Amino acid sequence: MNRQQRRKLYDNQQRAYNEGTVEQINDQWIFFDEETEEATMLDDFFQQEIEIFRMNRWKKGVFLETGEIRIGKESTMLRDHDLVRVKKHLIYSLERLLDGVNDDAFFQFVTTLNSLNFSIYDCIYCYNHLSFLSDEHRKDGVNFMVFDNQEVICNVQHHFCYYEKVNDRFEFTLNTGKRLVIEKMIS
Repeated sequence: MNRQQRRKLYDNQQRAYNEGTVEQINDQWIFFDEETEEATMLDDFFQQEIEIFRMNRWKKGVFLETGEIRIGKESTMLRDHDLVRVKKHLIYSLERLLDGVNDDAFFQFVTTLNSLNFSIYDCIYCYNHLSFLSDEHRKDGVNFMVFDNQEVICNVQHHFCYYEKVNDRFEFTLNTGKRLVIEKMIS
């Protein structure tokens, strides 16, 4: 699985975007989040990827502070009540953890999490012990993650041992009592 395939899996996650509408108020663009109904200055997303819904599809571009979105070599101007979405950021420690696991473990973890109706963007806490072992020849320990999809909480323990064999074990526990364990070993 290359970087582009991983990125596609990231993009297809539920709740990967903050979606809402924009309005120009006092010469400033304001983003109104559809889910939380919070208002945010669109300037906070300056030079970030933003998508605009035009002609019945999402178009990716980069937001420029003048209310302009650069889409490839073209640009378009925002209009009041345009539907836009902004990519959420992953918790840094989770992003580093996902970058650090092999492709099989990454794919199994993300797809299992998704099957439980969670997204990697639902992560509210991540302790990445693996990041402290970068200089070690033998790497073993446990990472802890907590996910909240607004309906259920999921705690994940990632037990790992990277030495002569590669072993990744993910233990998922929901607050409902449901438990699931997956393990990936590579010789």
